[in-house]
Order: sequence, then structure tokens, then C-alpha cells
Amino acid sequence: MELIQQNPDLSAYLAADEVIDHDHPSVREVAARLAKEAEDSYAYARLAFEFVRDTIPHSQDSGDPRVTWRASDVLERRTSICYAKAHALTALLRAEDIPTALCYQRLDVVHGLVAVRFDGAWHRQDPRGNKPGVDARFSLGRERLAFTPDREAGEADYPELYAAPHPAVLAALRAATDRAHLWATLPASL
Repeated sequence: MELIQQNPDLSAYLAADEVIDHDHPSVREVAARLAKEAEDSYAYARLAFEFVRDTIPHSQDSGDPRVTWRASDVLERRTSICYAKAHALTALLRAEDIPTALCYQRLDVVHGLVAVRFDGAWHRQDPRGNKPGVDARFSLGRERLAFTPDREAGEADYPELYAAPHPAVLAALRAATDRAHLWATLPASL
């Protein structure tokens, strides 16, 4: 699948905003700690991915009812669903000047991913968090995502790469009073 930048200006995929708040002290602190362990930007990207995947539980898996949507809140509260985990990873990568996009799959509901740009190409990553039957890995080669869409069931990969969260995703996160409310209002498609 050919990934398509929604914004042709690569600098848009480095920007901070209200959601991808990589200028926030909490994001900067985690980024600095991870950067000390990395010998180069590839190693940093892998460490940031593994940090988000492994230390921030997916709230459905952990049973946490809280809903987070801003990257700094995800890092501080240590809980989120796929969308907000993608926001946190995007912020950590952009904090170290790694162009990062938000992208999505349509499964039974819309699922959030990121794409990182290395060596002139975009590479999708899924920081959702592993569990039995889910084994997402950081990879700049063959994709190692949590889920493969079932084409026969109408599932799909969306090729668009967004500099900011899709409005439908962000609206659902912001409006949710808790995870149960969010689950009832997750977008089914974009």
C-alpha cells in the first residue's frame, strides 16, 4: 500500500499542537531520558515505540475507565486506547525531530497507528500494546502491526497520513466521559 501524506509539507509532521504537545515538560522529560539510551535516531524511535507499547497499558486490556487524548496526559496518567497511545508516540518522536504521522485502519472500529519517516519512506508502527494474539513490533522493513484488516469483512488500511489527529477520532476522545462512553461512540469509519 502506498502511504499518502495529507500535507505535502514534511514540517507539518514535526509540529506541536494541543494534542501532540511535544513541547510539554512531561513529554520532554521522557524524550530526554530515552535519547540518553539511544545511539542514533533509529534506536531512539525503537525505544520510544517500546516505551509507549510496553509501559502505557491499553485501557481496554487493563480495565482503566479513564480516557486520555493529549500526549502529555497519556504519559502522565499511563493509560489510553490506541489513538492516544499513537498521540504519545508521535509526540515523543517529534520531540527528537523524527517526522511522524497519524494513520488509521478500519477494523470493527477505526484503529490508530503512526508512521515514521526514515530513509525517504514512511513506515507504519502500532504502539497499541501486546497481549495474547497481538505481537506488534517496531520495524522499518516488513510491517509488524497488531492487526491485519480482513478485506472480506470490509476492513481496510487507510493510506492517508495525517499531521494531526483525524477530527472524528479527536471528537470521540474529547466527548467521552469514560471508556465505556468512548466505546459506544468510537468512529466506525473515517
